[in-house]
Amino acid sequence: MAVRLSKRYRKALELVDRAKLYPLTTAVELLGKFPRAKFNETVEVAFRLGVDPKQSDQLVRGTVPLPHGSGKVVRVLVFAKPGAAADAAKAAGAEYVGFDDLIKKCQEGWTEFDVAVATPEAMSEVRKLGKVLGPRGLMPNPKTGTVTDDTAKSVKELKAGRVEYKTDKAGNVQVPVGKISFAAPQLAENARAVIEAVVRARPNSVKGVFVQNCVMSTTMSPAVRLDLREFHAT
Repeated sequence: MAVRLSKRYRKALELVDRAKLYPLTTAVELLGKFPRAKFNETVEVAFRLGVDPKQSDQLVRGTVPLPHGSGKVVRVLVFAKPGAAADAAKAAGAEYVGFDDLIKKCQEGWTEFDVAVATPEAMSEVRKLGKVLGPRGLMPNPKTGTVTDDTAKSVKELKAGRVEYKTDKAGNVQVPVGKISFAAPQLAENARAVIEAVVRARPNSVKGVFVQNCVMSTTMSPAVRLDLREFHAT
C-alpha cells in the first residue's frame, strides 16, 4: 500500500537534494525553510554507525549537554535518603525527591517523570525497579551520570538540556538537538555538540567507517543528509 505524503511534506521534499551531503550550517538553514507543522517540532540528528551492537565493546552510549538546551521541560526524580544529597536535589529544582515513598510508588506502576537520578547508596533498593523503569529507559545508570552523589549538578544539567545518546539494536543513534523555533545558530551549535560527542565515542574495536550516515530532520520533515568531513567522522 502506497504511503500518501502530505502537501507540506511534498513541498519540503522539493527543497532537498537527497543525493547531496549538506554542511551542518546549510542543513539547519534548509530545515528553517521547510513548511512548518502546527506545533513546535523537535529537531533530531540521527546516525547510522558501523558498529556491531551485539558486541558489548561496540556499544556507543553517553550524554552531552546542549549549549542552548533542548527546549523541553524535563521532570526529574531523585532517589535519595533524607540528608544532604536529597536537600541539594530539591534546591536544584528536582520535581520529585524521596526514597522509600518513591520506590513504592514506582513499584505500583507510576512513571510520571522524564529522568531518574539516584545516589549510589540508594541504588541497592532502586535496582529492584528494573522491570518497571528499565523498559521505559528510566533506570539510573552511572554511564549517563544519573547515579551520583552530586545530585545538584546532575539535576541542573538535566534541566538545562543534557541529552543521552545510545545505539539501538540496529546500530543507530537518534538524538534531539532542540526545537525548530530555535535560532539557526543555536540549533547548529547544539547539533555540533552532539555530533562531536558521538564521533569521540568511537569504540577502539570498531574497524572501517564509524559514522556511515548522518541526517538531520524535524518531527514531520524529510531528512537532510549531513556532510561530516569537518568532524573527521571516518
